[in-house]
Amino acid sequence: MSTPHHPVHSTDTLRFAWQALRGYPTRTLLMLLAMAIGVSAVVVLTSLGEGARRYVIGEFSALGTNLILVLPGRSETSGITPSTMMGETPRDLTLDDALALTRRYDVRRVAPLNVGSAEINWGGRTREVVILGSTHALLDIRHWRMERGKFLPAIDMDRAAPVAVIGGKIREELFGTTSPLGKWVRVGDRRFRVIGVMGSAGRSIGIDVQETVIIPVASAHQMFNTASLFRILVEARQRESIEPVKRFVVATLQQRHQGEKDVTVITQDAVLDTFDKILGTLTYAVGAIAAISLGVAGILIMNVMLVAVSQRTPEIGLLKALGAPPRRIVVMVITEAVMLAAMGATIGLVLGEAGSLALRHLFPELPAHAPAWAIITAFSVALVSGLVFSLLPARRAAKLDPVLALSGR
Repeated sequence: MSTPHHPVHSTDTLRFAWQALRGYPTRTLLMLLAMAIGVSAVVVLTSLGEGARRYVIGEFSALGTNLILVLPGRSETSGITPSTMMGETPRDLTLDDALALTRRYDVRRVAPLNVGSAEINWGGRTREVVILGSTHALLDIRHWRMERGKFLPAIDMDRAAPVAVIGGKIREELFGTTSPLGKWVRVGDRRFRVIGVMGSAGRSIGIDVQETVIIPVASAHQMFNTASLFRILVEARQRESIEPVKRFVVATLQQRHQGEKDVTVITQDAVLDTFDKILGTLTYAVGAIAAISLGVAGILIMNVMLVAVSQRTPEIGLLKALGAPPRRIVVMVITEAVMLAAMGATIGLVLGEAGSLALRHLFPELPAHAPAWAIITAFSVALVSGLVFSLLPARRAAKLDPVLALSGR
């Protein structure tokens, strides 16, 4: 005659696990706290890494689209060459070089840059400012906007003009509530007429346009007594034209510089890809470091569940005496551990999102949002660690002898 089979009801198992957790509030609270700290650490740290990645990419994207940067000098070291032995230096970039780069259909705009610093003076007020020498094309290449007035006039690159565009902060500090348009200011040893004020947008890596005075590049050459350029910005007509334009720039400047490859040409995509990889790897790394705490929390669950099994030995013995098979004992212990892990992970996600929100409030320019993969991974690792580390206590409970267990041994 066969013994009757009692089906295992999941609701009964969940109810039993919940009552067991409520029966030991201090132990439950400690395990919830350990798991919550682990998950929230993953969420906050990955949101910080992801925020840094998005911020840097956003800053470089603000430089403009389809952008190619031309820098004087080679980025690689080529060792000792005959020219270095003779004391020669690499050829500087010049306005003629910039002009030569406009002679191709795929090139939409070219903006030469000259950078320096000088004092600006008006009405007895003086301050040190960054001087940016460029052309009319810079406004469109960098996607800047004007607050009032107009940008540099569309004149030849090699033509100087006593006009200047100032940043918003300079307008506030020098002119206050007075309109600066049409006013003459002294910049260094020269006088310029203010024809425009930059809008609120235009902050990018290295330069805060709000604290910059922009003048024609030829005027900057005269002011700083130089013929060399700091950079040349080249904008391709479309994304597909970036590589052909890059090759054109390299070939043109090599030909103009007596066959020497003495410039560095960087595409915006290459810069973005590099930073994306570096900061993406950093995000994965900090996430992995934080995930170690989930393993620690899992070990804590195992230790606490081992203690729980020893504390509840008579209870487990009674269940076995009433006919509960070893499998059901295992399921009950594992369910209790996984429930703990799930609750702790949920609390951790809430705390992590609160931490990310706090970061965004403290650093508004940092888009600190945890990536979806980090949230899913943190929750999954928490559940898996709860499951894996509860197997040993569960198997130990299932092997208990009913008679010895009832007597508390």
